[in-house]
Amino acid sequence: MRIPAVLFSVLFACASLASGQIDIRSKQLAGADLRRADLRRAELRDANLRHADLERADLSDADLREADLRSANFYSADLHRADLRGAELSDADLRRADLERADLRDVNLRGADLERANLRHADLEKADLSYADLRGADLRGANLRGANLRRVKNPPDCEEVADLESFCAALRQARP
Repeated sequence: MRIPAVLFSVLFACASLASGQIDIRSKQLAGADLRRADLRRAELRDANLRHADLERADLSDADLREADLRSANFYSADLHRADLRGAELSDADLRRADLERADLRDVNLRGADLERANLRHADLEKADLSYADLRGADLRGANLRGANLRRVKNPPDCEEVADLESFCAALRQARP
């Protein structure tokens, strides 16, 4: 099924757009309502989902490389094992999102809200987390080599999280 190139403020709530059913690569879905949508293994590379509502959507194993996800709502969304390399997630709401084992290399998360997000074993190498809120985020086993942690809000306590060696080292470097 092909969809038009521009779909602004479209309602797809609870829809199933899983892999093999629809190709959304390079499409304009800015402002789309995709709450609770089934987007498992979906091809969303280069898609514009700016300001989209993806609350509780299932994006596990989805391809979101280079996607524009600025200010999108991913509250309680399932993004485990999603490929988000190079995606733009500045000011996104990722509270309580499951990003376990997600590929977040070179992602812009500047100002994103990651409160209580699951980032266990996520690859955040060279990600920009400046001004991001990490209150209660689970970063155990995450790769944060080269990540920008300047002015990160509510960082985890390094003494309490012994296996976050790379995070703590990067955080110490980011402090003036």
